[in-house]
Amino acid sequence: MSKNAKAVKIEDLDEMKIVLENIDDDEYIDQIRKVFDFHGHISTGAFIGLQMYRIAKRELNIEDGEAIYITCECKNCMPDPFQILGGSTIGNNKLKINDIGKMAATFNRFGVVGDNIKGLRIILDANKMQDYPKIYNWYMNIEKVPHTEAIFDLIKAGDSVYSWEYVDVEVPPKNKKDVKLCEICNESFISKDGSPICETCAKNKK
Repeated sequence: MSKNAKAVKIEDLDEMKIVLENIDDDEYIDQIRKVFDFHGHISTGAFIGLQMYRIAKRELNIEDGEAIYITCECKNCMPDPFQILGGSTIGNNKLKINDIGKMAATFNRFGVVGDNIKGLRIILDANKMQDYPKIYNWYMNIEKVPHTEAIFDLIKAGDSVYSWEYVDVEVPPKNKKDVKLCEICNESFISKDGSPICETCAKNKK
């Protein structure tokens, strides 16, 4: 960036103004600003993650600041609201990415190892989009839809384009780290299967 260049704030973008002028909920507006500032640009996927997060908080009666654990079934855009609003990140093990290409996520509270906790799995449901062609065409990759147009459809649709169900979430055991020195490169690594050779060296041997 040049010395004379100024960082552009998300809230100053015309696209952001189009999004915000369709919402009269101050908390919602604040969440949208935080999400798009964190994400770096206006994004349909991030907006979907935001709406899912709001549904999960309401349905599970999760309070602000309460720990929330999330498994997200795609990695593009959608996980960012979970990080900035819920404090659920990959680093603190409260966010897991199971990238199977579905716009879906499961939310649950904290639990001890071995417990079955009530969770909520939410999906963006293509079968419920008959009245919202812009978001349907975006979702099904039928045409290139500007983010603001898709988001405007999402704002109008609210919860109606989502489906959710309660699920049992088993709290997995926390395994002790098996740290070894690789017999080939001599770098320390966490061995997942007891192997004395790191994955990089194992691949290079093939």
